[in-house]
Amino acid sequence: MADVSAFRAHRYDLGSVGPLSDVVCPPYDVIDSTLQQALYERSPFNLIRLELTKDEAGDNDRVNRYTRATAQWRDWLSAGVIKQDSARSLYVYHQEFDIEGRSLTRKGFFGRVRLEPFGQGVIFPHEETLSGPKADRLNLLKATGTQFSPIFGLYPDESCEVQEILEVAIRRALPIEAVDHLGVKSRLWPVTDQHVISQVVGRMGPKPIFIADGHHRYETGCRYLDELQASGEVVRDDHPARFILMNLVGMSDPGLRILPTHRLVSGLGSMTAEQLQARLSPHLQMERVGQGIEAARAVWARIETAGQQNLFGFGTTSDGVWQVGCFTNHALMAQLAPEHTDDWRSLGVAILHVAVLDHLLGGQGRCQYVHLLQEVDEAVTQRSCDLAVLVAPATMGHVERISRHLEKMPPKSTYFYPKILSGMLFYSLKNV
Repeated sequence: MADVSAFRAHRYDLGSVGPLSDVVCPPYDVIDSTLQQALYERSPFNLIRLELTKDEAGDNDRVNRYTRATAQWRDWLSAGVIKQDSARSLYVYHQEFDIEGRSLTRKGFFGRVRLEPFGQGVIFPHEETLSGPKADRLNLLKATGTQFSPIFGLYPDESCEVQEILEVAIRRALPIEAVDHLGVKSRLWPVTDQHVISQVVGRMGPKPIFIADGHHRYETGCRYLDELQASGEVVRDDHPARFILMNLVGMSDPGLRILPTHRLVSGLGSMTAEQLQARLSPHLQMERVGQGIEAARAVWARIETAGQQNLFGFGTTSDGVWQVGCFTNHALMAQLAPEHTDDWRSLGVAILHVAVLDHLLGGQGRCQYVHLLQEVDEAVTQRSCDLAVLVAPATMGHVERISRHLEKMPPKSTYFYPKILSGMLFYSLKNV
């Protein structure tokens, strides 16, 4: 059973730091150097100084960005910049955002979730992880003893009954608000009512949890716990290190969106639409649509309307032509990826990489990843890639089914938008 519980979060004291918008930041893995500098300049209390501290000349094993983050965190705690809530709470979290001409609100809540190794309980991953990011996050966690960024978890709840219990509880309460650099508005409400908390915890118990974002940080939490136990430290059953901070969203929430991740492929050489068709047509039904951005929009409209994972849009930059390609040879995928299940082999990004890019196009291409049609059009117009490929996004059903098989999706299979904002609250592994 999923063990979800209330906790006493640490939060910014707004009387000390000013507007919350000035001190929050995105997760570390979507912050480039330009945004990092902008966040440094926004406020001396911006979380970037802990979440992704700058490297400095002369850094060594004794003085480095992790030691600076630790010193900064301790200073903020001692000065009252960060304070711990007095009551155990669940924290309702809304994110309002605009996408594809629509205004949406994704609703969830923060709680702490008991850690368990993947494949040994009810928490499932869907992405592969890399050693570098895990080492980085482990160093930060060991240095500060605090989780600054939450994991993003999904759970099945067709009627949205769990979230509705919390929505009733906050109906007359005023939220704490922050707006991020993309204009996404975050709202937070602490819920301390023990009856409400018990209802939510009870309903969450039987539900599986699927990691949407934060696989590296989740595995880091497990590693940190293992190291504490290996060192001989007494880690009682309710020790904070046995849990991890998580934002939980129902998979049927109307505001939950997975954006497509389109591929910009370089390294294929100058390839015309006719040449591409000749190489792909034995296994894909190819249809020429037209040239330019209007053709790209028409192709994408067909992909969205069809809702099929085996339908792709191909734009050759040498002539600006767009084609629709429908993959029809499913026996080829079974031949090329026999170690995977049918659910994995039917995923659009799996078909694209295994059958199209690696097999039919020889595996020579290098991919960049974008999410907006405008970004694709700019790359084709400027000829900054050889081939642009429009790919349908994976669905919640794909995430659930493939995760339950204990399989990992290919890289860049999902992009949940917006990202969970860091800095709304923190979870200390040193305090209950």
